[in-house]
Amino acid sequence: MDKPGGDAAANWLATVALLPTEDPAARMRVLRTLESLGAAVVREGVYLLPDTPANRTSLEALSQYIFKSAGVAHVLQVAAASPAQQQAFQRMFDRTMRYQELIKNVESLRIGFGHSDPSAIASVLHKQRREFETIVALDFFPNEVRSRAEKVLSETDAAVRKLMFPGQTQTGVGPGERLTQRTWATRKPLWADKLACAWLIRRFVDPEGTVTWLDKSQPAPARAIGYGFEGAHFANSESRVTYEEMLLQLGLAKNPALTRIGSIVHFLEAGGTPVPEAAGVQTLLHGAVRRSQNEDQLLGEAEKTFDLLYEAYFEAPKARGG
Repeated sequence: MDKPGGDAAANWLATVALLPTEDPAARMRVLRTLESLGAAVVREGVYLLPDTPANRTSLEALSQYIFKSAGVAHVLQVAAASPAQQQAFQRMFDRTMRYQELIKNVESLRIGFGHSDPSAIASVLHKQRREFETIVALDFFPNEVRSRAEKVLSETDAAVRKLMFPGQTQTGVGPGERLTQRTWATRKPLWADKLACAWLIRRFVDPEGTVTWLDKSQPAPARAIGYGFEGAHFANSESRVTYEEMLLQLGLAKNPALTRIGSIVHFLEAGGTPVPEAAGVQTLLHGAVRRSQNEDQLLGEAEKTFDLLYEAYFEAPKARGG
């Protein structure tokens, strides 16, 4: 995201708009677009954003849409009249309260340590990380609370990984070799097994790691962990696809939701026992392939499918006692 800085920090984009009244749907679409951009409401019909190339492009496109919808809109480049006004404008974009709420939610997850399923905690933590990314995308003037939120997320993530992988010594990566903040590499093309592995890595194994896509003969980066191809750290066995091998070797096979996803991936890659949901997942993945222009986009689309499957299959453990 473009950040205002230097002299540009004093420049603002004021959108003055008369929104269409005869088309409620168009009016709502405009308001939601302004909200998604992080625009501050100065008064009815006047919206403020820092002057960045991305914001200019978005507002110009929105203005054209408003004109086509029988409304009127003008995007004006303005500057604060005084330092005090500049500070007042910046306060309209203060995300401190949202960061503080996120910090509170993340820290509360520690209450479940030792009681709740670590995979369930990891799933909730992932949602909080997505919320953090949403806030960051609209945080034009970062402060120390943002850094604190990022630190709390990182520390909690590390604590959850320790719960998921106690005394971690993994087959396939060498005794005692760490699995966090690593580069994970597989070969193109991507389909169900490799996409599911990448999702598993990003959601449960190494959220802060990097996934990379290798061409057929391209060597893996130094110290990268390979998966899904012959000679990789994690690969197909006689009876399991790579995703299932990763579940087994990383101690995640006891998670019923992840195992059910594994049965779908196995069927899509190797056949065998039919799985009712496999046809729907196959259709969604085909759509993701057609929609995506590169492997990163494809993974982003596929992750939505696997996230929904996990939410559908996951069952929180029943509380003990009365």
